[in-house]
Amino acid sequence: MIRRIAISLAVAAAFLVAAASCQPASDPVDYEATVVPKSSVADSDDGFTYVTVTAKGEWSIELQYPSEGPGDWAVMDPSSGKGSKTDVRIRYSQNEEDDARTVTLLLFSEGRQVHSATFTQFGQAPQTSTSDGYDTTTAGWLELPETKAGDGCVFLPHDMEGKKYLNKAQSGVRNWSCYWCYDEHVSYWVAYPHNNALIGRGERSNAWGVFDPLLPSFLQPNMANTYGGGWTRGHQIPSADRYNDKANRSTFYPTNMTPQEYNFNAGIWARLEGQIRSYAGSSDTTYVVTGCVLEGSNRWSGNNSGFTVKVPSAYFKAVLQKSTSTAVGHNGWRAAAWYLPHDTSIAGGSYYDYVLSVDALEKKLGYDLFVNLPSAVGAKLADEIEADCTWAK
Repeated sequence: MIRRIAISLAVAAAFLVAAASCQPASDPVDYEATVVPKSSVADSDDGFTYVTVTAKGEWSIELQYPSEGPGDWAVMDPSSGKGSKTDVRIRYSQNEEDDARTVTLLLFSEGRQVHSATFTQFGQAPQTSTSDGYDTTTAGWLELPETKAGDGCVFLPHDMEGKKYLNKAQSGVRNWSCYWCYDEHVSYWVAYPHNNALIGRGERSNAWGVFDPLLPSFLQPNMANTYGGGWTRGHQIPSADRYNDKANRSTFYPTNMTPQEYNFNAGIWARLEGQIRSYAGSSDTTYVVTGCVLEGSNRWSGNNSGFTVKVPSAYFKAVLQKSTSTAVGHNGWRAAAWYLPHDTSIAGGSYYDYVLSVDALEKKLGYDLFVNLPSAVGAKLADEIEADCTWAK
């Protein structure tokens, strides 16, 4: 697994310059032949990553390094072949420097370059267990699930400007947080507080193609041109849950997206999103977690970004509500969850058929949702809240 590290905006900017400098002069448009690393990032240790080449005829791969920076630290094995291959490797030596380094894989077929992909190896920069040294438990926000050290993910909290949320004094109001997986190029979950005031006023920005400033852009799918392969760009925090201009633009970040079937996205999923907005309008605050499940999936997006993204096999939502009345639920608290298979056949169905308790969803996922609830209300009351979903059926 890729080790979680804290990446500053200055380093991200350096990555972008390096990536831009190593792009070929020609614009590859022929996607009949493609080169796609299984992972586009690696830690600082020596090793290799499998690369999939899709081609009909003979092909070769050349490595292009940035004009400024180290070179000759990676090699293709093999560097040429014929037809589609899944066992090609890019081998790399140990990175003993603090900074990350990048190389571009240029695929040639029939004498011309037809595709490219970027591969980055992290350096020896100091590591933290989470982004900038604090995790979901020390943050204390009620919407957050647990994080686990060493699982290849990073916790990224955003403010209403679309930048990094530090604290109320420095960043104003927190917006949404995500748990980004470097290997999969997707957030396992997105969590956020929800009420009418946070929705704000405005309209949908459709700000596709804007990258999350908390990560280097080359790690993120390019949402300007969809995922490819016929998959829609599915929001985890819906655009309609944040209408203030910059807050809405941030909901179009690639870190908030997953590849979804169109009918599922526009059908049962959209109706569930609307139901949760109605919950938020009738409570003091509703805390929401939306996530995707990749286990069991054998489907992949297109490779418009130079890499593919696994299509989730299921999606889930969980809500925790705080009412101004203690007569509601359990001393004013209630919770519920939904677990939906990512299947177009249920697009016209009812989300009520997929209600379950937060406890039951946690057992499916294998991690704790609303990890800070026991500290807020006590362990006994937290157990009661998470075990009861009758109000949502």
